[in-house]
Amino acid sequence: MPGDFLHVPFGGVHAFRNESGQPASMLILFTPGAPREDYFERVGTVARMSPQEREAFFLTHDTFWV
Repeated sequence: MPGDFLHVPFGGVHAFRNESGQPASMLILFTPGAPREDYFERVGTVARMSPQEREAFFLTHDTFWV
């Protein structure tokens, strides 16, 4: 919903998706700062990665599918 806020504690399992069918935007704030620029710059290319590249990418960025 517009204006919603979510806090994810360190190590917290979380996910996001847009089910509205409309464009959406979100602001993500890491505090203390975390080096996540590469993740968000490259996550849109995951579908074009080989399985080995995808696994390495997610492991590098502490992303574990549950």
